[in-house]
Amino acid sequence: MKLTVTHETRYVYASRVEQAHHIAHLQPVSNDVQTLHSHHLSISPTPSERSSGADAYGQPREYFELATPHSELVVTADSLVTTAPLPAALIGSDADATLAQGTPWEALVERMQYRAGQPFDAAREFVHSSPLAPVHVEFARYAATLATPGRSVHALARALCARIHADFRYAPQSTDVSTPPLDALSRREGVCQDFAQVMIACLRSLGLPARYVSGYLLTSPPPDQPRLVGADASHAWVSVYCPSKGWLEFDPTNDCLAGEGHVRLGYGRDYGDVPPLRGVIRGGGSHQLSVAVTVSSLADETPGSRPVTGQSQSQTQSPSRA
Repeated sequence: MKLTVTHETRYVYASRVEQAHHIAHLQPVSNDVQTLHSHHLSISPTPSERSSGADAYGQPREYFELATPHSELVVTADSLVTTAPLPAALIGSDADATLAQGTPWEALVERMQYRAGQPFDAAREFVHSSPLAPVHVEFARYAATLATPGRSVHALARALCARIHADFRYAPQSTDVSTPPLDALSRREGVCQDFAQVMIACLRSLGLPARYVSGYLLTSPPPDQPRLVGADASHAWVSVYCPSKGWLEFDPTNDCLAGEGHVRLGYGRDYGDVPPLRGVIRGGGSHQLSVAVTVSSLADETPGSRPVTGQSQSQTQSPSRA
């Protein structure tokens, strides 16, 4: 599916910002399930300095500095990507049988443990605690009843995805980007970021590797397909590793596998590794933040049509102040 993505972030400050430094993770990645065709990042006011680079995982990000006093910042990212559909074996009645195949979860836990002289496996980094997806006994306890002996890694992840979707209430503005996952687990509510980080923390607390995925959802689904929760906003889901099957992505907010309607911005340990926009500013006082995202299929567009844009659910981090 070929998709266009427009992501606009707007800050309106109570007083002028004298100087600002920002980092944007707004360029979608290219990998085996997604191809980036074009990307343009527009910034107003015009930065005094900007440069492109890569983060610790080799993913694109852009740095920019604003040396001109300003009371408003507008950052707009326009991208064109092609996403791959799920393999046929993961659709419909075949999915459960496919997910049941592969490495038993206990064997992967054993493999992820450190031993001197063992071959390098990059997935081991995603077994350990991170600030917003920690290892904790409460997460292990929540997932323990699903971790039956011999269950495959991906079958366990699919069951956990379904359980979180059933147990948690999707509640916009009930949390923010700094809400600890233990709080979300206790309250059984939150937004997509919370659903994803709780699932990651549960898997890690069992000893399994899991990554945070930052991205978007298709705003208008194909005919006869349900509209997914989190469209019109930045979205988040989970990538789970199995040696025999590779990384597979699960969306606990919508209780589904991430397919061609999911656009990947980047991967990290948790939200803190790949926020769409973060920064340090001098001045500004209080601020108002609005974020609007539109993801549309090129096949659905007609001349003169214009998709309706929605508001983000607290997916962009407020800037810190110097």
